[in-house]
Amino acid sequence: MTDAASREDIAAVEKCAASFANVKKELEKVIVGQKDVIEQVLVAMLARGHALLEGVPGLAKTLLISSIADALQMSFKRIQFTPDLMPSDITGTEIIQEDLETKQRVYKFLPGPLFANLILADEINRTPPKTQAAMLEAMQERQVSAGGSRHRLPEPFFVLATQNPLEQEGTYPLPEAQLDRFLLYIKVGYPTGAEEWEVARRVTTGAMGKISAVISGEEIIGYQKLVNRVPVSDQVLGYAWALVRASRPGTKEAPEVVNKWSSWGAGPRGVLTLVSCAKARAILNGRFHATTGDVQAVAKPALRHRIAVNYAAQANDINSEKLVEMLMQSLPADRKYEKPAE
Repeated sequence: MTDAASREDIAAVEKCAASFANVKKELEKVIVGQKDVIEQVLVAMLARGHALLEGVPGLAKTLLISSIADALQMSFKRIQFTPDLMPSDITGTEIIQEDLETKQRVYKFLPGPLFANLILADEINRTPPKTQAAMLEAMQERQVSAGGSRHRLPEPFFVLATQNPLEQEGTYPLPEAQLDRFLLYIKVGYPTGAEEWEVARRVTTGAMGKISAVISGEEIIGYQKLVNRVPVSDQVLGYAWALVRASRPGTKEAPEVVNKWSSWGAGPRGVLTLVSCAKARAILNGRFHATTGDVQAVAKPALRHRIAVNYAAQANDINSEKLVEMLMQSLPADRKYEKPAE
């Protein structure tokens, strides 16, 4: 990389950090707290991925996503997933239409709500697997198929899905293989006492602000390309690689806690997620280099749905999130990591 290119990229990083600082400032008009959740959603978007948000009802998951849509100059659609929702309801369908000139009947594709830049997939676990599969295919391929034809989805394209961990009766939990399609699995927790007080004050007095759009879709695409250009040192890459390798029970890299509590570990997509999200977090914070601290900051949302605990762990109240914590404790970030020999 030339010095001129470096200066241009560093200037672009500063602009990106300032732009997203404005986004966060706009979100503060409506959303109280949830800074980690907001950062993780923005990281997923910069890393050109999708995010799944999970939390009990009433934690403003839907409000958060719609507020992000308001802060971005992009088309937005909300899909409320229900048990009777069909794949064509979200992807679109072909209709017969008569040509006014030739009077011949032809098939015309009528796009569904998936044809937008930002999609809110509300309660995605309440729709049958067939519709979930159509949604996840669109997320992976960024296109939909209808009537034997493929239709590209607009760029940028993000899916922010929500699911409720309660009331599992009548739901269709996402299989692990489909969960892996989400770049980040974000847990939305309860607000602090002070935050909940402020929420009550704002809502009951009508003191909610109006969000202004501050970033365009074209700028988002440019920032995504910038993320790809962020350099990653062998130490950062090696730490992400070591975390994923160590998450697999029965391997030589696995520590005792993994062999004891884990059923299976993360695949290669886990390494890609850690590195790309660490780079995205770096430029969000105005840095043109990723650090092991960035990897640690995204490790839980990046790996919690890619690691499964066994029955013994469940009996001892150990979930995948706690296992990721144990994994990071067993692998110091300052250890020297090198590319293994062939």
